[in-house]
Amino acid sequence: MRFFKTSPNAPTAELPRKALTKKDFPAEPSSYATYWLGHSTAIIELDGKRILIDPVFENAGPLPIIARRMSPAPLQREELPAIDVVMITHDHYDHLEAETMKFLADKNIQFIVPLAVGARLQGWGVPKNKITELAWDQSVTHGSLTITACSTVHYSGRSYNDRNKTLWASYVIKGKEKNLYWSGDTGYGDHFKEIGRKHGPFDLAFMEIDAWNNGWPNTHLFPEQVIKACQDINTKLLFPIHFSTFDLALHPWDESIKMVADLASKHDIEIVTPLMGEKVIPGTTPTRKWWMPQ
Repeated sequence: MRFFKTSPNAPTAELPRKALTKKDFPAEPSSYATYWLGHSTAIIELDGKRILIDPVFENAGPLPIIARRMSPAPLQREELPAIDVVMITHDHYDHLEAETMKFLADKNIQFIVPLAVGARLQGWGVPKNKITELAWDQSVTHGSLTITACSTVHYSGRSYNDRNKTLWASYVIKGKEKNLYWSGDTGYGDHFKEIGRKHGPFDLAFMEIDAWNNGWPNTHLFPEQVIKACQDINTKLLFPIHFSTFDLALHPWDESIKMVADLASKHDIEIVTPLMGEKVIPGTTPTRKWWMPQ
């Protein structure tokens, strides 16, 4: 029932963000840049290609009144720039939004999804020939990019009777010069060391940091596990995702980012923390602790 109510863990005011429209994006995607749009939605520009990951612009439930956003998205789906690749990590409502898939269905886009998620996209109008399904350790290329699906510790499903009938995944995105990791949703496990051994080191890792709870230890990363996972995969930079947008656990909206930022500093891990909607070149563009009182 808590998902029908105003969250007691939400911020008391709208979080800072940089509003975006199509005009804010270059006509030609850059060689390397990122835009975090809240929770686990982001745009990555790499090698002149534009990748949209887990696009969710409204709420995170099957009905508009369920799992409402704590702050508006900085970009509306109608204002998306031209997209080359859409990547989906799994089919939970906070990562796969039906209305966005319907909006993108007729665009010239390659959709990359875990096994069996393609059927969901086809049901929303995405042509089968635009969809590439990947099992763990399978790869697909798009121009100079090689995208590899990797394992996570999680689960899938959108209703009471379809649990784990589709796969879930993390991704390695390897370009000409940059090697990126996108964690998807995951608990901690030996898969991080294996990913680091097979695909590392990484220039940047997008790691989910929120919605942890002792009652479901194998669903999301606890703050200290975020740091351990970064060490396991051998990344130079940590880009926290999966926080500040939906109240999916039982802790205040800013608890995770405060803990992760503190732990990262203690372990000499550099973090990238832009405002929602802010364009950054990770490792070059300075970012600030926007969640702290200014």
